[in-house]
This record gives sequence, C-alpha cells and structure tokens, in this order.
Amino acid sequence: MGLVMVTGRPLVGTTEAWQGRFVRSPPGPCPQGCCVPLQFRRFQEVTLTHLQAIASNYNLSYNIDARFQSLAQESQALALAVNQSQATVQGDLGHLKTWIRKTQRRSRKVDSRLLALGVALRERSQQLTQERKEQAAQREALSSLALDMRALQDTLARLTHVVQSQGARLDALKEWLPVACPGTTAPARPALPSQSSPKLQEGRQVLRTLPEPLDLPRDFAGHLQGTREPPGPDSQWARRPERLGEVCNVGPALVFPNTSTENVVFLRPGFLAGLRALSVCSWVRTASGHLGTLLSYATAENDNKLVLHGRDSLVPGSIHFVIGDPAFRELPLQPLLDGQWHHVCVIWTSLLGRYWLHVDRRLVATGSRFREGYEIPPGGSLVLGQEQDSIGGGFDGSEAFVGSMAGLAIWDRALVPGEVSHLATGKELPPGAILTLANAALVGGFVQRVNCTCLELCP
Repeated sequence: MGLVMVTGRPLVGTTEAWQGRFVRSPPGPCPQGCCVPLQFRRFQEVTLTHLQAIASNYNLSYNIDARFQSLAQESQALALAVNQSQATVQGDLGHLKTWIRKTQRRSRKVDSRLLALGVALRERSQQLTQERKEQAAQREALSSLALDMRALQDTLARLTHVVQSQGARLDALKEWLPVACPGTTAPARPALPSQSSPKLQEGRQVLRTLPEPLDLPRDFAGHLQGTREPPGPDSQWARRPERLGEVCNVGPALVFPNTSTENVVFLRPGFLAGLRALSVCSWVRTASGHLGTLLSYATAENDNKLVLHGRDSLVPGSIHFVIGDPAFRELPLQPLLDGQWHHVCVIWTSLLGRYWLHVDRRLVATGSRFREGYEIPPGGSLVLGQEQDSIGGGFDGSEAFVGSMAGLAIWDRALVPGEVSHLATGKELPPGAILTLANAALVGGFVQRVNCTCLELCP
C-alpha cells in the first residue's frame, strides 16, 4: 500500500491501480503518432514512483513525531524521578552530616577527657610519690621517736634507781637519828650536799631535759609498732559513723523514676553573672547501681561548663566534677549507693583552685589547682537529671539520674563547714542562695514533684 498526498490529504492507492488507467503499448518501436501516449505512460510511472517516495517519507516523519512525543514524556518522568532521588539523597546527606558532626563532637570530648584523665593520672602519680616520701619521713620520725622514748625509759629507770637508793638512805637516817642514849649527845648528822654540788647540778640538768608527759591514746603503742589489729571501740583512732537525725523542712523533692531522656528539669533563669566560686548542696537518694548526672550547665561555647555526672561505664559510686571541659576531678560517692538519703555538698573556688566534697557533714575529698583563676560564664542552660551535649538537648540515657533529689540549692560563694553542717541537719538555709528547686521552671517526662514534710517521708 502506498500513501499519495493530494491537496494536503493522504490518499490510499496501489501502483497497479495507477498503472491500470493507461493502456500498455506493445513493445518495439512505436508507430507514427503513438509515441506521445508511451511517453506519457513513462512520465506517469516516474510521477507514481516519486509520489510513493513522498508518501513513505510522510509516514516516517509521522512515526518520528510520535516517537519524539513519547521520548519527551519519558524524559519528563525521568527528570521527576531524578529530582525526587536528588531530594532524598540530599536529605540523607544532611542526616549523615549531622551524625558526623555529633560523632566528631563526641570524639573530641572523649579525646579531651582522655587527655585530662592522663593529666590527672600523672598528677595522682606525683601525689602518690610525694605521699610515699612523706610516709617514709613519718616512719623515720616514728623510729627516731621510738628511740627517744627508749632512751627516756632508760633515763627514767636510772632516776628511779637513784630515787630508791636515796629513799633507802633517808629511811636509814630516820632510823638512826632517834637512837640516842640518855646522857649522851646525839651523833652529828651527815652533811647534806650543798647547792653547788656537782652531783646535785647533774641531777637537775637531767630533770630539765625530760619532756612534759604526753596524753597519748591507749592504743598508740600498737600504732607505733605497726600492728594490724583493729582499734577497740574506745580508741581515738576509730572513726565512728554519725547517724543523722530526723530532717524536716527540706522543701519539695524531685523523683526521677527511670533512664528516659525525657526526664529532665530546667532551672531558670540560670546564672545571671559569672561565678568565681560555687557551692552545690542537695539531699540525694539513688535507686540505681551507679550515679547519673545530678547537674549540667551548657553554653554556646562549651556544653560542659559545669557538670556533676556519672555513667554506667565509670567506677560504681564515682562521679566527674567538670568545670570548663576537659578539666575534671573524679569524686568518690560510694556511700550513696545504699539506697538511703545522703547530704552532698560540692564546693569550689577559683582562688588556688580549691575544692571540697562533703557527704553527710564529713569531708571526704579535697584538692587544689583545679581551674585556678577560672570564671564560669553566665547565660547558659542549667538542667537536673541529664547531661547536655548541646544547649537544652543531646541527652543520653546512660548518663541519666535515677532516684530522688531534695533541698537542692546553689550559692555563688564557698560555704564554710558550719553552714554545711547546718544544712545536713535540716537547719536554716545559709543566706545568699542564687538558685533552689523553687526555680524549677520546666519538669519534663516522668519526673514527679513531691511535697513532703520530712525527708524520711519523701519517696
């Protein structure tokens, strides 16, 4: 079949139909007057062939247009799919970049903590070396003291012998003096030694060199000889644990029931001025085998400007006291793992970098040169129960606190031992507290705020 274009419309025809309209002339030379039809037939055949070629080209162009339209639709669908894939890849890349930044930040934090831990270990090694030297000096001093005491005992023994001999002579004189016969004169008394007698001067010199009597404990000899027997109940060397009486008027208590990262309490407005001294005191009872984060203060510059936190990877009962990460000190709080209420006070001052840890009125740890001359900046985020990896977020369940807090207060100065003792016995709050649990502006997650009259009644 061939398509022929006539007046702009396709016509259908066959070569045989076109050829049938003309009468074929016999082969051979055309007779005279018959060559014109033969030429016209040939012209007709040439024209027919040309029209068939035109029809074929039109069909091809029509198929190409349809193909181009199909390709355009496919290219549009492909472009849409590519755009969607690009958006998905960009979203995944954004999540990946965020995760990489967080991982890098945590790795830097771990590196800085490892560096600080190495410095602390070196300082501890130096302290142990110094303590060993001091112990050796004390042992030498005790040895010399034992020798002096032995010499003193020998001197006392000699003096006792002299006194006894003098007493015997006096007794003999007392017996000899009354014996006097009637009519006879009493025998002359033996002459007493004069004040300038050499023997009397020697005795006085010995008495001057004797030390004053010492009021030593009864088990001092055992300590001097290095015995390992435990001290008796009346020994001055035994540390008697103190029982804290009933404590009331501690204010509200916060209960953190589990390690959910939603369990967080924000203290606001936070620190309004820079701190060059700090006291953080609170009643604490933990329900876990390790101490979590009690307090975390983060700024835009550093998410660990002030932290009291522990985690399950640390030694049970230990807690890191961080000021301006990576500097920290590890504090021992093993007594808090018995599930009972304990009073904890952490005190720091930039003057000489001194710090103190009080537990139930007892000083259990102290040190110096910790962030000496440093100032904790204001304007950060202060939370309880969670450790911040960013301002107000980035919590980790392994660092969460599980237990109860009561009577928490913060001062911008270093409390004295008398004030710490008053706090631990439920007396009045020392003046100047800049933050308390009354500043708990936002309590999130499953944290409960409980008002109880006395500490023993708090959950």
